[in-house]
Amino acid sequence: MPQAVISGTGLYQPPHIVTNEELVTAYNAYTEQQNAIHADAIARGDMTALTPSSVEFIEKASGIKQRYVIVKDGVLDPTRMRPKFQERGDDELSLMAEIGVDACRKALAAAGRTGADVDAIFCAASNMQRAYPAMAVEIQQAIGAGGYGFDMNVACSSATFAIEQAVNAVRSGSVKCAIVVNPEITSAHIEWKDRDCHFIFGDVCTATVIESADTATSADQWEIVGTKLATQFSNAIRNNFGFINRSEDSDPLARDKTFRQEGRKVFKEVVPMAAAHIEAHLAAAGLEPTQMRRFWLHQANLGMNQLILKKLVGAEAGSELAPLVLDTYANTSSAGSIIAFHEYHADLKPGDLGVICSFGAGYSIGSVIVRKK
Repeated sequence: MPQAVISGTGLYQPPHIVTNEELVTAYNAYTEQQNAIHADAIARGDMTALTPSSVEFIEKASGIKQRYVIVKDGVLDPTRMRPKFQERGDDELSLMAEIGVDACRKALAAAGRTGADVDAIFCAASNMQRAYPAMAVEIQQAIGAGGYGFDMNVACSSATFAIEQAVNAVRSGSVKCAIVVNPEITSAHIEWKDRDCHFIFGDVCTATVIESADTATSADQWEIVGTKLATQFSNAIRNNFGFINRSEDSDPLARDKTFRQEGRKVFKEVVPMAAAHIEAHLAAAGLEPTQMRRFWLHQANLGMNQLILKKLVGAEAGSELAPLVLDTYANTSSAGSIIAFHEYHADLKPGDLGVICSFGAGYSIGSVIVRKK
């Protein structure tokens, strides 16, 4: 059975930054506007006044200090509070494919490959721009790849779940070289009008080349020791936007058509699940958490990562053991753990072990054990 390796990663970083200060200014202007419009209803007790946000609240709740967005126009407009994308024609490369192609080309360059070497593309993200044709197939054409491609969605765990599909394809011998691409345009499905989550997400795209060790030529290769996936149904994180909405005659801008979560419940339930998942995966491979040189965890919340690391090894997240990127990128859904790996693996030495792990809606948890070759 061929051994699968990660031979290159790529990162598309959007051109615009939204700081917490900018975000709070816009959100608070929106709350003042709404409270003024509904002043009579608030006075009667029929409505509750919106509470202003603050930089201190955001950073204490999440550890996030800024986020990248593809389009800044509209996000900070109190009368709009969502990005203003330009619609593209069917004969133009779609926005999600465009950022996917950028990340893929960078990953392929790092792996010493071209699109022509790719046999399979797995486009995995928390939301797709459209139902069909598949984003993966559009990306496949744009980079000149052969084989096949398909889309998949496991929310924040999409990248690790797709990595297992790529690993299995390589190990089975059905493909020699696959690429997992995670175009996360979260600015389009976050609710910028909700104080509890308006600060959480940022846009980005990552790509990971996975190929047979027999043919890999990259100087930076990571043996994939094992993968483990798990799901357990929960409504604690949900987004009801979909094609059925128009037949339900429901409001496309209703609150349930964007990201929403029961934050405290998610924190309480996911932390022990993620820690136990990683520990069990390592044990099945005959390994201990203390043998890991690095943990590249899902970048959703500083407090969550701190507790997971404490349960596993008694260490603090944010240290060399578990680097953080959420302060700069915010939560980038499935791309977060891949960004952490992309930016914080060059210092590891041959034989060093690590775990890439993501967790989120579903609930879903995916982990990938890697060893530096």
